[in-house]
Amino acid sequence: MRKQKGFSLIELLIVVAIILIIAAIAIPNLLRARMAANESSAVATIRTINSGEVTYNSTYPSVGFAPALVNLGGALGAACTPSSTTACLIDSVVANNGNPAGGGKSGYNFSTGAGTVAGGVNVGFTALAVPITINQTGIRAFCSEEDSVVRVDPAGACANTEAGVLTFNPLNQ
Repeated sequence: MRKQKGFSLIELLIVVAIILIIAAIAIPNLLRARMAANESSAVATIRTINSGEVTYNSTYPSVGFAPALVNLGGALGAACTPSSTTACLIDSVVANNGNPAGGGKSGYNFSTGAGTVAGGVNVGFTALAVPITINQTGIRAFCSEEDSVVRVDPAGACANTEAGVLTFNPLNQ
């Protein structure tokens, strides 16, 4: 009688079951790590937008803060020439909310809004980062206004008005 070589069906099923158990443990941790990385990227981008807004305000005092996110950067795939409509202060991917435009960056959609206007000058602004898909690309939303304090909304929505932004707690509290 010859002895057969190879694995039995039971042995193969046990190996598959072990692999499935390991995957069931590892995949949720991987997704949480990806969401945490997306949130970190969103906070860094909000800080970049804040810096760009302050520089824009001092460079173009007759305009004040940038009226839109695209005014801080430039067009996608084109050389940027500094002006009040394309200041070249932030990356064009951030300025256009992704590549393609409007597609977001690192799981978040970014926007700014003109805040208070006094005498035709934008004396305020808001910056907003919202997860593209809540509980998949991120959990929390981040926002800021001209005080440059990054604020967090645990519900993932935030606000696009200066008064609304101030209702949220700073990120590190």
